[in-house]
Amino acid sequence: MSSKPVIVISRLDLERIEALLERMPPMQATQYDGLRAELDRADVVEPAQMPADVVTMNSVVTFKDEASGDEMTVSLVYPSGAGAPGTVSILAPVGSALLGLRVGQQIDWPTPDGRKRQFRVLEIEYQPESAGDLHR
Repeated sequence: MSSKPVIVISRLDLERIEALLERMPPMQATQYDGLRAELDRADVVEPAQMPADVVTMNSVVTFKDEASGDEMTVSLVYPSGAGAPGTVSILAPVGSALLGLRVGQQIDWPTPDGRKRQFRVLEIEYQPESAGDLHR
């Protein structure tokens, strides 16, 4: 079993994501056990204490799929903001994988077909906390 990197989540993001999961029908919520496990093991900090190199909600992040070499830049959003070009929902597997990672970290993420994809965070172009937008 590969060890997962330590992840950091702001208290505000954690509260919002947990509220989102709690509002779901139980059958639907079980799909997000992986996300819940990530939240459970995260270091939780106040938004003002968030290091600038950590992927948070509403961050714009560039990551690389190590297998294909593809680089993608996305904004990590809540489901209400998903669907717009360049966004990925926190409820999507890649969104769950990116949350809380630091620049340079990588994570193995299982795909629906049972394989694993490896993502590495290359750059964070925008992070609300470091930009002073603490309540986004």
